[in-house]
Amino acid sequence: MSAQKRRNVVISGIFGTAVLGLAWVVALNYRRDIRAARERVSFGSQVVETPCGPIEYAIQGEGPPVLVVHGASGGFDQGLEIIARDYVGEGFRFIAPSRFGYLRTPLPANATPVAQADAYACLLDTLNIPRVAVVGSSAGAFSCVQFALRHPGRTSALVLAMPDVWAPASQAPTQDLMAKGLNYLAVGGFITDVVFRSDFIMWLVTKVARPAMVTFLGVPKELQLQLTPAQEESISELMQALLPVSQRQEGIINDAINHANRQRYPLERITAPTLVVDAADVSTYPGSKYTAENIPGARFLEFERGGHLLIGHEEEVRSQVTAFLKQHAAPQEGGKAISE
Repeated sequence: MSAQKRRNVVISGIFGTAVLGLAWVVALNYRRDIRAARERVSFGSQVVETPCGPIEYAIQGEGPPVLVVHGASGGFDQGLEIIARDYVGEGFRFIAPSRFGYLRTPLPANATPVAQADAYACLLDTLNIPRVAVVGSSAGAFSCVQFALRHPGRTSALVLAMPDVWAPASQAPTQDLMAKGLNYLAVGGFITDVVFRSDFIMWLVTKVARPAMVTFLGVPKELQLQLTPAQEESISELMQALLPVSQRQEGIINDAINHANRQRYPLERITAPTLVVDAADVSTYPGSKYTAENIPGARFLEFERGGHLLIGHEEEVRSQVTAFLKQHAAPQEGGKAISE
């Protein structure tokens, strides 16, 4: 064998060993992260049979009852760990359901926002909770608005954070990456059939394409350059909370379908005190502004910048939402605790 061939063999061996070593490290890290993700959603909640079908939920905290409704790619875990913790704070009794198609709540044949709103009422009936404040985020806002319309006597207050709601065509913005992604999911394709079905691919995307994933989550690129370490950590937690995405896929696709079929609701008939929160640099802003302008007496807490995660305004949002809920939330009464 010539010297050149021997060098090629050595180089090939070194390269092959490096590739195998990298694959081994990737596999170890993935197994560690997906195991932690599955363990995180395997306890702390329970499934209850209701007249509207089985619903997964968790209850946490003490105080006036607040129904926290997660957005796309969520579940009861994100309701507690993101909405309740980041947007509200302490001093409330949080009821966090997994919406249709998320985690252990099955996707029914009729999975519209109207049906989901009635499912909340069924859950509250089962838990013997007569009246709640409702806090909904992003794609969860559809069903929150419907709950306030269909069950006004049970809605003590309504908070819509970055709600993915209808806006007149004349006010609709050029879609950002998140909105485009939701529309693409509605018609199927690689993202639907591969990325949102595969825990490994979703995990890999969050590792090797973090900036694109952060943009997909609604943080404009210019804001990404100004993130503090604490904000970076918060975004990392959010990305970790996407897993296991395979247990959220049906809900994500259903949210995309509901997004594509958005329509105007009779906002003028909402009687609950309402607070809408959003930033002007994200595609949900026109719908938020329109919703706040058409719900009688609604207050609009708006920011010039912040993206879909309201970067830089976390403390103010939590303070304002907490004060609003303490003023309008129903007193604590009734209810059943979960048994792990």
